[in-house]
Amino acid sequence: MELDRDLFLRSLVRELAGTLEDVVGLREASGYVSVVGGRIGRWIDGEYRAALAVDRLSRSQVADVLVDLKRRIRGDFYVIEESDDRIVLGNRACPFGDKVRDRPSMCMMTSNVFGQITARNLGYGKVELRETIARGHPGCLVVVHLRATPESEAAEGREYHAPGGADG
Repeated sequence: MELDRDLFLRSLVRELAGTLEDVVGLREASGYVSVVGGRIGRWIDGEYRAALAVDRLSRSQVADVLVDLKRRIRGDFYVIEESDDRIVLGNRACPFGDKVRDRPSMCMMTSNVFGQITARNLGYGKVELRETIARGHPGCLVVVHLRATPESEAAEGREYHAPGGADG
């Protein structure tokens, strides 16, 4: 029998997300997961700032942190593009494994963690989940917009702002 803490916790999160989606709908379930993701994002941001001994991460550090944090939890994110306007990431493996399939609300963890870290360090972030494993794609394509542009304003995604400015 395959059962360990990791499988148990991934299954638990899958069932919680599925129950929320069934009871309150996808939009509301995504909202609940977003609250948790926001808290986790603030915590992870603080941990990385402390480890790097900086008050604020640079754009390239933000990109590195997003990839590193996902690697640490068994994701396989990588940077496709990095510019003043955006960071584009691909992903070959979800940290939730196959438990994310058909549970798009679970992707709000990625959106909020990425959004919190980006906004808290760079002042603004809009996370666009263009493709996700949860929605049946073979991988994920995530665009983190770093400033408001016509492209970012047209994109479907969630906006994040640092409380009190970039040093939030």
